[in-house]
Amino acid sequence: MTTTATDPIDLKIGYEFDALDTDGDGIAVWQDYQDIVDRHAAVFGLSPGDRRIRAVRATYGMLWQEFLRHTGVAADQGLTREQYIRACRAASLDTSRVKMTEGPPHAVFDALDADGDNKVSRSDFSRYLSEVRRIAMPGSMDAFAALDADGDGYITRNEFIRSVWEFLRSDDLERPGSLYFGQLQQS
Repeated sequence: MTTTATDPIDLKIGYEFDALDTDGDGIAVWQDYQDIVDRHAAVFGLSPGDRRIRAVRATYGMLWQEFLRHTGVAADQGLTREQYIRACRAASLDTSRVKMTEGPPHAVFDALDADGDNKVSRSDFSRYLSEVRRIAMPGSMDAFAALDADGDGYITRNEFIRSVWEFLRSDDLERPGSLYFGQLQQS
């Protein structure tokens, strides 16, 4: 019997799907993203009409449309885990419409950086992972130390943007952007 190793990027995106699919029905729908937008607002004390929350909603909306475009699935059907992984990979490589590794991370960073000082504290990052994204994997906060490349106790915009690129594009599970779900192991 031959066992194939899970692709590292598929592994990470699969964990992303699992965190997104909070009702556990095996289908990602737009409402799952809307719930994340609503949690951003609630956790960081931003009104739904705040420009930062509107930006998060808009960029997630564009991503969702790109995921649907890349899979050909109708919006009312949602995406299975496998479709989501395929769509996320395709959208991260296709820069013809939405640069998945740039626009959405900037919008999310702005929502995390409520005081506008262009950095995110350990506390805010922890709240982002646990309360907004609902990631409670052992070791997920190890990502903070790895992302804080200069060791100043904060994640800068550039460090955050780079981490999203690494999450979506790097095969190296040791890279800081690969640690959002803790230290992952390939099967």
